[in-house]
Amino acid sequence: MWGVSYWVFPVVSGLCWLGMLLGLLIHWAVDGKPHYPWMESGQNIAYISDVGATNLKPLFIAGSAVTTVFLDLSFLSERWLRHRGRLAKNLTRTEKVLSTLSIAFAIIGTCGLVLLSIFDTAHYPRVHDVMLLLFIAGYIISAIFICWEYQRLGIHFRQHRILRASFWIKLSFIILEACLAIAFAVTNFRHARNAAAVLEWTIALIFTFYVFSFFIDLLPALHTKHSNSKFGSSSGETEMQMEQNDDMAQANQGQARAHDAGYGRNTAETDRTLASNNYRTVNGVKYDMQQLPASSNF
Repeated sequence: MWGVSYWVFPVVSGLCWLGMLLGLLIHWAVDGKPHYPWMESGQNIAYISDVGATNLKPLFIAGSAVTTVFLDLSFLSERWLRHRGRLAKNLTRTEKVLSTLSIAFAIIGTCGLVLLSIFDTAHYPRVHDVMLLLFIAGYIISAIFICWEYQRLGIHFRQHRILRASFWIKLSFIILEACLAIAFAVTNFRHARNAAAVLEWTIALIFTFYVFSFFIDLLPALHTKHSNSKFGSSSGETEMQMEQNDDMAQANQGQARAHDAGYGRNTAETDRTLASNNYRTVNGVKYDMQQLPASSNF
């Protein structure tokens, strides 16, 4: 049975983010899809920030803050669990550096999202746009580093399919979100506001799946609470280690057989040498030492 563990952090984060987005979108639709004063003329689809600048601003701020705080807790938990051996451990300094960089850029993305919800597009349009760029760039770069880390972990722990699955999910997120972010920037620059608004909602919804992907990463910690079940323990031998041990065992067996064969040959040669030494020549006469009569005491 599942217990409450670290996997709760990404679940809470993802549900909070999805709930906030749906709350803003449904409110705008139910309210008759109004054209807010800070929207440009000809813009029929509101940005997330347009709806967030209304009386729903407290929801926008709270949802953004809770989402990013719990997502950052997911990053920190993953690093801690790998350090403690509850998840596949970082075996090289490069992996640890990549993990640290992913956390650092995630915090930058957190600051961007929280600040853009506070500095709304109605009253602080310039600051809002800068914070939006910080949010998107921060989490995409963070995803690049964590994807790189998982690629290296997958080399050492090939038997753990969960690492491979998480790697491909995050790589797909990077490629898709990067393409959508470029399209969003182009359409926004060309003042194609409706297309840009649709792209912004799409980017935000896809971000939900990225948040939920950390559930996959943290779930194995449920089974590694005890010291004998941790990664790197005697009972947690990796497949690569098993293969190496099997190769060593086969090599030892081969050496043992070669030694036995060599020992047999050496024994035969020794017997032949001893047999030839049983004959001695005295005064030109060859005597068999085994057939000589025993010496008498008399």
